[in-house]
Amino acid sequence: MVSADISAACVGSAMNHKTEAHSNDVTIHTRDKPRPYLCTVCNKRFTLKSSLNRHRRRHTEDNWYSCTQCEKRFRSQLYLSSHMNIHSSKYKCTECGKYLKSNHALMTHKLSHSGERPFECSVCSKRFTNSSDLAVHSRIHSGEKPYQCHVCDMAFSRSEHLNTHVRVHTGEKPYKCHVCDKAFSRSGPLNTHMRSHTGDKPYHCPVCEKAFSESGSLNTHKRVHTGEKPYRCSLCNKRFSCCSHLQRHKLHLHSNRRPHHCPYCGTKFKLSVELKRHVRVHTDAKPYSCRHCSDRFRWFDQLKLHLLKSHNEGRWFTCDVCEKKFTRHHDLKIHSVRHEDVKPYVCSECPKRFCTADQLKQHQLVHTDYKQFCCCLCSKYFKRKSSVVNHFKTCFKKLGCNHPFPFELFKNKSRPCELCD
Repeated sequence: MVSADISAACVGSAMNHKTEAHSNDVTIHTRDKPRPYLCTVCNKRFTLKSSLNRHRRRHTEDNWYSCTQCEKRFRSQLYLSSHMNIHSSKYKCTECGKYLKSNHALMTHKLSHSGERPFECSVCSKRFTNSSDLAVHSRIHSGEKPYQCHVCDMAFSRSEHLNTHVRVHTGEKPYKCHVCDKAFSRSGPLNTHMRSHTGDKPYHCPVCEKAFSESGSLNTHKRVHTGEKPYRCSLCNKRFSCCSHLQRHKLHLHSNRRPHHCPYCGTKFKLSVELKRHVRVHTDAKPYSCRHCSDRFRWFDQLKLHLLKSHNEGRWFTCDVCEKKFTRHHDLKIHSVRHEDVKPYVCSECPKRFCTADQLKQHQLVHTDYKQFCCCLCSKYFKRKSSVVNHFKTCFKKLGCNHPFPFELFKNKSRPCELCD
């Protein structure tokens, strides 16, 4: 209750704060006071020595108070004590079972179930469940941004936004994954990242019940049902349901740039995500872990299939015609086209038609003499990657090599064999 009152008081008083016009200080104040206490790390100044001491904890690991339940850290015992209420049943919402840190937070949260919003904006009539949210919202209309970064002078309407922004300059990443040690500057991305290890997907589509680990992914997925495609390619006018698909389209079809290089074998990729996946071949990293057993997997699809087969978790996508099962709706969709005998992809060189774009792409190699895949053992070239992989197995045995080799390394003649040379 104490922390909630302090928070409300800070937000309420922030409406009357002003920022000094010609200062690099972050401190927001109501009247000019001497600030003799200087932080030697970031040059921020303070009126009180105690304020400086509290601030110094931002730059050091000392004197942080850690939660024994979730490893979150706090700068004071008061904040930690308030946080610990979340792990007890002291302030539990009877409607949804959520745990809150104070009675005030619980009362405010209950308004979200009742729909009551007693605080109204005098400008746009938008209503809020608590006065602090209204106070922050009011800055949209006034343009007030009282919290200023001392490094780049960027200003913010909320103090927590400033605190997060400052980590861009300090490089601080206090939120660390206990599984793979990856660190984050905010707790939100860490919570999302943890779902890659646990497989948790709390966001469900109301139409097809497909589940997602991020709310943004669910919002993008909903466009599958609505048909909405708000992103348009400026070069060919093709439209896409999400921005990443548009960017990938431009890179694959309208650009030959491959800016992402593998540090192990030199293979070049157009997308960073492609490089990230490829590197796992060299490092043998298995970032996806099963929450039911100790098994780990290199690819997410492997984890998904494992959950379905071993733990009966997830959903199979079954063909209505032949009852073949798939782990992804996209694969079922492609498969279903075969039963419909629809072949929308037509070869520009001959009358042949195909069910998928990949089938057409593979077929078009027949009409060209270009051979991009080379066996690094005998320098023989092939049109298809599958052909060079099958050929390489034969070559590999002829040379008497007994160790396994990552077949993904064979794409051009200039790359030597790192094991046989």
